[in-house]
Amino acid sequence: MTVSFPLVFVLGVIAWAAIKFLGIRLWVAVVIALFGFWLSHTVLAPAIESGTRSGVGVVNGTDK
Repeated sequence: MTVSFPLVFVLGVIAWAAIKFLGIRLWVAVVIALFGFWLSHTVLAPAIESGTRSGVGVVNGTDK
């Protein structure tokens, strides 16, 4: 049986766990999210996207 989760959901769970169990303050999580949003509008966005896709491929075992 295959279960599929969107990457945004997985990152949201990680952020929630960091706030809940590691004591990360909510404003720090918001600043990090805003940084990611602004970073997506730079020339680095294609490199970040391809790196993320490659990393997910390695984790899923579909990368050759």
